[in-house]
Amino acid sequence: MYTMFSDTIAAVSTPYGKGGVALIRMSGDDALSIAEKFIFPKSKKSFSEIKSNFVFLADIKSPDGKILDEALVTIFRAPRSYTGENIVEISCHGGILLTQNILSAAFSAGAVQAGPGEFTRRAFSAGKLSLSEAESVIGMIDAKTNASLALARRGISGSLRKKTEQIYSDITSVIGNIYALIDFPDEDLEQMPRDEMYSAIDGIIKELESLKASYRTGHAVCEGIPTVICGKPNTGKSTILNMLAENERAIVTDIAGTTRDVISETVVCGNVLLRLSDTAGIRETADIVEKLGVERSKKEMENSELILAVFDTSRPFDSEDGKVLELIERAKQSGKTVLVILNKSDKNTVFGEELFGGFDTLSLSAKHDEKKTLADAIESRFISGDIENSDEEILTNARQYSAVCSCLSSVISAKNAISFLGDDIAGTELERAASAIAELDGREVSADVVDNIFHKFCVGK
Repeated sequence: MYTMFSDTIAAVSTPYGKGGVALIRMSGDDALSIAEKFIFPKSKKSFSEIKSNFVFLADIKSPDGKILDEALVTIFRAPRSYTGENIVEISCHGGILLTQNILSAAFSAGAVQAGPGEFTRRAFSAGKLSLSEAESVIGMIDAKTNASLALARRGISGSLRKKTEQIYSDITSVIGNIYALIDFPDEDLEQMPRDEMYSAIDGIIKELESLKASYRTGHAVCEGIPTVICGKPNTGKSTILNMLAENERAIVTDIAGTTRDVISETVVCGNVLLRLSDTAGIRETADIVEKLGVERSKKEMENSELILAVFDTSRPFDSEDGKVLELIERAKQSGKTVLVILNKSDKNTVFGEELFGGFDTLSLSAKHDEKKTLADAIESRFISGDIENSDEEILTNARQYSAVCSCLSSVISAKNAISFLGDDIAGTELERAASAIAELDGREVSADVVDNIFHKFCVGK
């Protein structure tokens, strides 16, 4: 068992399987001395003679001296490397057995197996990356849409880090002014007049509120929106699921009650990621299995953020439609986003949006594949502006959102304290605010939080 940051780690950094090229990475203080035991440059030069950041051709040998492969090798010397440590990267021929044999040679020479995300964790610990930048690394790897890729690239560039550093600096500046007033009331040590201090706090609140609001977009793009498709039987719910998933995920028939359980699928809907559930048709039924399905449908609605309520406009609005309408009215009152889909617009319609006052409605024919129409409608409710071309900072996960919310709450409390409770309480609240925003980028964060973030990474990154 190795101790993190004391040993030299190694791992295959490319996906497991056959391929043209594979990359094996080593990082640690002893990476170069370990590499010299099984990597032999064709130039016959020693590793000390080889320049950093240059690629050279080498034979990779097993512990018994047999040549495993002829590979391209690159040396990155500390501190000018991804991890801040010495790094050796081997670009060899792809293949499961070959890469495992080369990795085994590294282990025999003294390296140990890297843990999930350990290369990036070392980069974070060395100050090469902030915590939000590290999260953006995995965001880029996991990106499912161009929008999520754009947000990840922006995060890696440090835009969110720079924003939070500025907020932290603004908060500590006000703290310094408040404590100067408390500790030296008779001295002329004010860094800013009191009216400027109020103005500074208002500016901080405005910046935090903007960041907080951005999470609606970041959450929709990167984490995905829990979404339910609901309605009475045979309104076209499963057809809509299949349209969004772009495959026959659910059985579609003219028989009412075909879907009896929740069918889940993660789908890309324009720039938005939907964690989608198609539910059993909502109606009164004596069938025990279908009844359980209806109850699960209602439970899914309670746990969702977006509800796509489907109505068949080619048939008269009846009591079953009315029951669905009651459910979505309650859902809307509880703060959920509801989009009423008036389906089967390709047929003669007998009712329309006039029955759904107060709801956003969309008329379409799922049978004729109007995915873009639906995607545009959903995007407009969750995404603000042009993500790919905007330079606005956007929160992309719940951890970041929680830190901003905590910071904002404390700054608002500090503002109220200055007016009604006293400068000492205001100072305490601002210290809490500074701690919260510092946590976002890892200046003040627990080891458990860091562990949780990096364990989501693959081995080799």
